[in-house]
Amino acid sequence: MLWHLLVLSLPTENATARMRAWRSLKAAGAAVLRDGVYLLPAGDAHGATLQAVADDVRANGGEAQVFAGEPADAQDPRALFDRSAEFGALLAEIGNCRAALDDDTAAQVLKRARKLRKAFEQLVAIDFFAGEAQRQTGAALSSLEADAARAAAPDEPRAAARAVERLDMAHYQGRVWATRRRPWVDRLASAWLIRRFIDPQARFVWLKSPVDCPKRALGFDFDGAAFTHVGARVTFETLLASFGLETPALLRLGVLVHGLDAGGVMPPEAAGVERVLAGMRDVIADDDQLLGAAAGVFEGLWVTFEKELAA
Repeated sequence: MLWHLLVLSLPTENATARMRAWRSLKAAGAAVLRDGVYLLPAGDAHGATLQAVADDVRANGGEAQVFAGEPADAQDPRALFDRSAEFGALLAEIGNCRAALDDDTAAQVLKRARKLRKAFEQLVAIDFFAGEAQRQTGAALSSLEADAARAAAPDEPRAAARAVERLDMAHYQGRVWATRRRPWVDRLASAWLIRRFIDPQARFVWLKSPVDCPKRALGFDFDGAAFTHVGARVTFETLLASFGLETPALLRLGVLVHGLDAGGVMPPEAAGVERVLAGMRDVIADDDQLLGAAAGVFEGLWVTFEKELAA
C-alpha cells in the first residue's frame, strides 16, 4: 500500500508556524510514524494537504519534504490510524446524554446530540480504515437522535415500514391537504413542496389533532396520514419519492429538512435556517401566514441549490 510521508524540521523560533503545522496535520488525520515524520494514505487530496504544510513550514524558516512510497518500518502503518479510543470517548458522551434523556431534558439532549453528530462526522472523515468502533458509535448516535427527537416532539409521526409508491400527480390537483397546526420544518417544507411542485391550488387545513382530519383531505406528517415518515425518509422526502421529484437540488434540500426534523447529517446552512424559521414561528401566530413566510425561505434555498449544482 502506498503512502504520503511528510518529513519536517519545524522552525524553532516561530511558535505560530509550529502550531499551525500541528493543527493542520491533526485536522487531516495524519499519523506520527516517528519524530518529524507524518503519514497519510496515498491520494491526491492527502498529498496536497501535506505539501501545503511543507510549503508553509519552509516559508517560515523550517525544512520539509513530501515523499510517496512505503515506509521502511516492518509494522503495518494502518495500526497508527486506529480511531477506537476516539470513538470510545464519543460513545461515552452519547451514553451520558442517553442517561440524562427524559421529557424535560429532550430539547437540550437533542441540541447536544447535534454537536455530537458534528464531532462524529469530523472523526469519520479521518477514519481511513473504518471498523466496528465507527459502526457502533454511529448506531448509538442515530438511536439517541431518534429517541431525543421523539421525546422533544411526541406528536411527530413514527416511521412506517412500507415501500413508497410512485403516484400520478394529475390525481392530486386542487385538493385539501391537512397536517398538524403550528407546523415546524418538515411540515412547512412539505407544504411548500406541495404547493410549489405538486398541487399549485392546494388548500391547507391545520389540525389541532390528527383525529380531526377531514375524510376527503390528504393528510401529511402524522401517523396514519397519506404522506408521512416512511423508513428512513421524513415526510418531505416521502413526497419527493412519491411524485418523482428527486432532483439533485430538492434532494439536497431534503437532507437539510431531514437533519432539522429527525437528526442526522446537518448541512452548513442548517443552523441558520433553523434560527430563521424558529423566529418566524415565534412571531407569526397564523399558520397560513407562517407558511407564506417560510415558503420564501425554502424557495430561496432551492433556487440557490439549483444555481450551485448547475455551476
